[in-house]
Amino acid sequence: MIATLRGPVVERDGARVIVEAGGVGYEVSVTPHTASRLPAPGSPAFLHVCESTALYGGGTTLYGFLSSDEKALFLLLREIPGTGAKKALEALDKASRSQPEFLRALAANDVPGLVKVFGFSRKTAEKMVAALKDKVGLPSAGPAPRYDSPTPASGPQARALEALAALGYKPAESRLALDSVARDLEGREAAVEELVRLSLRRL
Repeated sequence: MIATLRGPVVERDGARVIVEAGGVGYEVSVTPHTASRLPAPGSPAFLHVCESTALYGGGTTLYGFLSSDEKALFLLLREIPGTGAKKALEALDKASRSQPEFLRALAANDVPGLVKVFGFSRKTAEKMVAALKDKVGLPSAGPAPRYDSPTPASGPQARALEALAALGYKPAESRLALDSVARDLEGREAAVEELVRLSLRRL
């Protein structure tokens, strides 16, 4: 079983990547969130991998993740009744807006949060909570999110929020995207244009 892949990226688009390892090119299905964070073709990449074989003699598909936590969440999502690998990958992409807040919403039985912030239908959110609420623990980092928290009065983040709102994105999901961008920047200041561009990759 293939657990990880390391090698240069051969091709990349919004739904898949080909990574060459040991002279063999492996096609790996990924979320758009993962694809946006992979390096350009020719650059090295490292992916955690999960294999999935279709029923009734179908082929094997590789699913790739940037971290072991993403892979673990993918496997958790597959435990939802009626959820195959493709549906789990779609759910993971939505959860990638903020994995800690997604897990917190599951553990707290927060169906409205899953609908409003992450974009799941109410039926899907209820199904998720019923299947997974007892399998996840409340993340310890930080307080529970406030989906109606006020917009910062000034600064690049406030202007980025305004720009995203003008593009039609809801404040709650825009804040989560900007929070994710801030974590990736690791304290580096960024202009409004960069914040908006990086946030759009997560929305």
